[in-house]
Amino acid sequence: MSELILHHYPASPFAEKARLLLGFKGLSWRSVHIPPMMPKPDLTALTGGYRKTPVLQIGADIYCDTALIARRLEQHKPTPALFPAQQAMTVQAFAAWADSVVFSHAVSLVFQPESVAVRFAKLPPEVLKAFIADRAGLFSGGSATRVPLELAQHQWPTIMARLEQQVQAQAGGFLFGAASIADVALAHSLWFLKATPVTAPLVDAYPGVTAWLARVLDFGHGDASEMSAEEALEVARNATPAALPEEVFEDPNGFKVGQQVSIAASDYGTDAVTGELLFAGREELILRRSDERGGTLHVHFPRLGFRIG
Repeated sequence: MSELILHHYPASPFAEKARLLLGFKGLSWRSVHIPPMMPKPDLTALTGGYRKTPVLQIGADIYCDTALIARRLEQHKPTPALFPAQQAMTVQAFAAWADSVVFSHAVSLVFQPESVAVRFAKLPPEVLKAFIADRAGLFSGGSATRVPLELAQHQWPTIMARLEQQVQAQAGGFLFGAASIADVALAHSLWFLKATPVTAPLVDAYPGVTAWLARVLDFGHGDASEMSAEEALEVARNATPAALPEEVFEDPNGFKVGQQVSIAASDYGTDAVTGELLFAGREELILRRSDERGGTLHVHFPRLGFRIG
């Protein structure tokens, strides 16, 4: 089995989600730091253009989106379970809500002027300007819309009050009793808010949520060791992609095995990846593509949240 290689950067909330997933599973992994904004030439040599953070690499197989990364880690090490059998639908539905609704509110709150001034105080003005422009581009062209700050401030107390009620009432210390994907998917947005004194009170005002968040962050990040981007590309070049899943290829829109297609996120970060469609399953899509630096690669996407064209 090839090593788990996570391409990420420290301040990314979804990278923190992936790191907590690795910690929850107690896994060893290699850490490749990527730029927080475009261009990302070493990453896109592996993905074919997908630019969102993080990306998981296992040999010549590249996994995009933390929803799919979580499923791949569950396959890699089934216990402790991220998707408890009797609650799988519940925890996945909650995780999808947390990754979209809660995260979109957190982004608006984090990027309010007072928070930006503190969070990016050490950045030169031209770098901050470039970062804001990069994020504007990231959130254009898809179905995701920025929650206006006033609306995020208006709705945040309801979100947090409901979470406070849940963690106070639920036995077991986690959202649905035993820890699951639901806890990790919610924690990263609150971790994002805790990064500055401007937004930290939006979490700290809720003692039950604060105690719950501490338990989730205690999962840690597993056992990480540094790897360079060039080393990761060499791993990919020298590896053979894993066998395809033993599942019937099924696409209701008529796409066929071997067809040249493009796959892109439908919400934001909609940069398309083009290649040969190898697999369309209930949860996963796989493209084959070749790269001068990365060799022959299988790039994996979740079905939900992505479209084929």
